[in-house]
Amino acid sequence: MTTNHQTVVLGKGRHDSPDGGACVIELASMLAGERFSDHPSSVCPVIAGFLRGYNDLLPAGEEDELYGYAARVVGTAAAPPVRRERARRILEWAGCRRPHVLRARLRPWDLVLLPAVQAALRMPSELRRREVSALLDELIAIGAPAEVALPAAPTDAPIATTAAG
Repeated sequence: MTTNHQTVVLGKGRHDSPDGGACVIELASMLAGERFSDHPSSVCPVIAGFLRGYNDLLPAGEEDELYGYAARVVGTAAAPPVRRERARRILEWAGCRRPHVLRARLRPWDLVLLPAVQAALRMPSELRRREVSALLDELIAIGAPAEVALPAAPTDAPIATTAAG
C-alpha cells in the first residue's frame, strides 16, 4: 500500500518519504501537490519554521492537532516584508522584547523562532492548542489578499423576467 496524505503518520524530524512518516510541513507539501519536502515552496518559510519546531518538540501523543495545520498553511508563501512581519508577530506573541534577531539573514527561521515554540510548549495542552491555532490564523491573515466586496444589488430594482413564447 502506498502512503498518501490521508494515511501518513505524523512524526518528529525530517523523513525521506511518506512511507516513513511525515512532519506537519512535509504533509503540507503533499497536500500542495509538491515534491515531498519539509521546505515546500507554497508555505511561508516563517510559518514553516515555527511549525517544524513545534512538530518536533510537541509532547508524544499530541500530534493529532497538527493535521489541520498542514492544510491551513498551504498557499501562505509571501514576499520578504510579509515574512518579516509574521516573524515579528510570532516573537511578540512569545513575549520576546527584542526581535532584532530578524536582521540576521543567514539564521534559519527554525532557530529564530525557537523561543516562540518553547513559549507555546510551556502552556497547558488545551490552552496551547487554542493559542497556537489563533496565532496561525493571524499569521495567515497577515499575508492574505484583501477580500473584494461585490456591490449589493439594489433592492428596488425590477426583477427581470423573460416571456416564453
